[in-house]
Amino acid sequence: MGVYMIWAKTIQWLDDRVRLIDQRKLPLEEVYVDIKTPEEMHNAIKRMVVRGAPAIGVAAGYGIALAALENCDRKYLLEKIELIESARPTAYNLFYVGKRMRKLLERKEIKPALFVKEAIQIHKEDRELTEKLGEYGSALLPKRSQCMTICNAGALATGGIGTALAVFYKAKDQGKEVSVFVPETRPFLQGARLSSWELKKNGIETILIADNAISYILKTEEIDAVFTGADRIARNGDTANKIGTYGLALSAREHHTPFFVVAPRSTFDLTLNSGNEIPIEERPGEEVKEFRGIQIAPRNIEVRNPAFDVTPNYLITGIVTEKGVIYPPFRKRISLLK
Repeated sequence: MGVYMIWAKTIQWLDDRVRLIDQRKLPLEEVYVDIKTPEEMHNAIKRMVVRGAPAIGVAAGYGIALAALENCDRKYLLEKIELIESARPTAYNLFYVGKRMRKLLERKEIKPALFVKEAIQIHKEDRELTEKLGEYGSALLPKRSQCMTICNAGALATGGIGTALAVFYKAKDQGKEVSVFVPETRPFLQGARLSSWELKKNGIETILIADNAISYILKTEEIDAVFTGADRIARNGDTANKIGTYGLALSAREHHTPFFVVAPRSTFDLTLNSGNEIPIEERPGEEVKEFRGIQIAPRNIEVRNPAFDVTPNYLITGIVTEKGVIYPPFRKRISLLK
């Protein structure tokens, strides 16, 4: 596994339940919750107990397995797959897993063990591919580097060591020295609460910055590259990721900093021609007006809270996948993904 450590068991299958680390409580508390029904899994995904596109996909697979343990009727299982898919509209891994589970419904005989086995296999694949993502991404870094990321795309966001953060873990494993600037990522603070904690736990030099310091840091520091995760990638390479990623990409281009997206093939939605077709989730305004129950804005203020934005392909230097790095022209090369 290398010198880094998987310090948090983000998702665990316990035969009749799923154990999740409650990411809403981090970094102040390390609390785990047990999920026993597909309805509970739907709520856990929707309420961001578990988050990060790959982790959502893995959790969804286990949620459907829980449904199969309850009732293996085809109509019932289809309803539960649709329920879990409805939890969050942007992360494509959720629908990728739903599609795989639907294929099991086409079999002449369906049994709970089929769905459990498939969910475990999805988790295993995610663990393995995150290692490959890290290896391909770390090859892009010199012996000493300063990088930037946004949100959280590490062990907390996947079934393995991460997507974007896996690059830094593998770089450390290879003896490279890497430091990472981490924007706080308002309003849910995934950078401040999750990435900064996770990176420090794994021995990576980490510098936390306010979101509105991104352009200043890119201008005044020698940043070798930006690495981000992704929630959905269209056929032309347009990429949806946590809100603020688009602005980060614009600033990276202005300051001649390479901008890489790190994501598995399960994040690519080849049914979409461009990012204009990616559904963008709007989350409750309370996430902006409050933090941990403390009011920080007027109660009656109108709020827009898009959870994601879309970075157009021309701002992206390359997309790191488990099969290697894809460079422009993206449409042609992404179409070759199987």
